[in-house]
Amino acid sequence: MSKLISGGCLCGATRFQYTGDPGDAAYCHCEDCRRVTGSAFNVSIAFAAADFEFVDGAPKTFTKRADSGNELTRHFCGDCGSPLYTSSPRHPDAVYVKAGVLDDPTLIKPASQSWLGSAVPWAHIDPDLPGD
Repeated sequence: MSKLISGGCLCGATRFQYTGDPGDAAYCHCEDCRRVTGSAFNVSIAFAAADFEFVDGAPKTFTKRADSGNELTRHFCGDCGSPLYTSSPRHPDAVYVKAGVLDDPTLIKPASQSWLGSAVPWAHIDPDLPGD
C-alpha cells in the first residue's frame, strides 16, 4: 500500500508530498555532499519524480558537475537555505530527497553508501561520548 510522505524546509516556506513506497536510503561521503549538508555525509532516499510534488513554495536550484562527472541539481529553500533534494539528468525519473527534511524520519532505511574513500574519520559517532 502506498504511503503519503511529507516534508519540508526549516522555516516551512517549502513543503512537499510524495505518494508511494519509500525506497532504501543511501549515505554519500563525497566532498560536495559534505559541503552542501555542512556535515560528515549526506543521507538521501530515492523517490519517483512523477509522484513527488511541492504543495507550498518552490525551491531554488544550484547545478554543478560532481566528481563523478555527472551533473547534479541541488534544490533548496530560498528563504532558510535548507537542502531538500537532488536531481540529475542521468536519472530523470528520480529525485533524491534529503532524509532530514522528512516529517517522519523513521521511514529511513539505509541500504548503501558511496564515496567511502572521501569519508572523514570522525563520521563514526563514538557511543561512549557523553550525551544528555
